[in-house]
Amino acid sequence: MADNGKAVVITGCSTGLGRASALHLARRGFTVFAGVRDERAAERLRTDAPEDRLRPVLIDVTDEESIVHAYKRIREDVGAAGLHGLVNNAGISVSAPLECVPVDELRQQLEVNLIGPAAMIRQFLPLLRAAATGGRIVNVTSGVGRVALPYLSAYAASQFGKEGLSDALRRELAPLGISVSVVEPGAIATPIWDKQAATAARLLDQAPEPVAALYRKRFTAFAEANTATATTSGTVPDDVARAIEHALTARRPRIRYRVGRDVAVGALAARLLPDRLLDLILSRSV
Repeated sequence: MADNGKAVVITGCSTGLGRASALHLARRGFTVFAGVRDERAAERLRTDAPEDRLRPVLIDVTDEESIVHAYKRIREDVGAAGLHGLVNNAGISVSAPLECVPVDELRQQLEVNLIGPAAMIRQFLPLLRAAATGGRIVNVTSGVGRVALPYLSAYAASQFGKEGLSDALRRELAPLGISVSVVEPGAIATPIWDKQAATAARLLDQAPEPVAALYRKRFTAFAEANTATATTSGTVPDDVARAIEHALTARRPRIRYRVGRDVAVGALAARLLPDRLLDLILSRSV
C-alpha cells in the first residue's frame, strides 16, 4: 500500500485525463489502480510510474464480468484497509446531429458514460465503506453536463444523467460517510477530440445524404469551433488531476469542481439567463 495508506481506482486511464490523473496521484503517494482496456495501455503506464504506486487493471466499464474480476483483484490487494476513492473517468463522446445517431451508438454512449459508472459504484461500495476515513466517489463529467450544446445531444444526455446520478448518490451515501464529488472539465486538448471527430465523420457518412445535407455545414462549423476552443483554452489535464486530488483529500471536498473558464462562464450563464436568450447566444457562437 501507499505510504499514506490510501488506494484509489480510476477508470479510463489509457489516455487523456485519466492517464494524467493516475500518474499525478501516483506521484502524490496514492496507490492507484488504473483501469485500462488492454495490455498495451497497461504497459505504457508501467513505464511512467513505479509499479508499487501505479497498478494497471483491465476494466471495461460496459462489461459486468470485467468489473467483477477487477473488483476481486483489487479487494485482494487492499484487504481490510478498503478503498479510499473511486474515480469514474472513463468516457466517450458521440458528436453528431441526433437524427444521424443510430440507436446503437446512443446506447453505447449511455453505457460507457452513465451505466458504466453506476455499475462501478455498485460493485465497489463495499470496499469504499471499509475505508477508515470514509470512502470518496469522484465522477468526472463535463461542462456539457450543465449546458447542453447542439450536436452533442447523446453526450449531453449521458453527462446530465451522470450529474443527476451524482446528486442522488451524494444524498443517499452521506449517512454512510461516503462523499460524492463531480469534476466538470471544460474544453481541453486530449485524444478525445480526434476520436470524436472520427466518430462524427463516420456517422454523417452513414446517414442518408438528404438528412446529412441538412446539418453538414452548421455541424462542421460547430466541430471546428469546438476544436479551436480546446486547443486555445489554456486548461490542461493536470488541472483536472489536481481537482480530483482535492476531492480525494480535502477535509470537506466540494460538491462540484469546474475546471476551465469556459465551464465557469457557461454555468453562470445557465443560472442567470432565460433559456431562450441562452439559446440565442449559443446559436450565434456556433
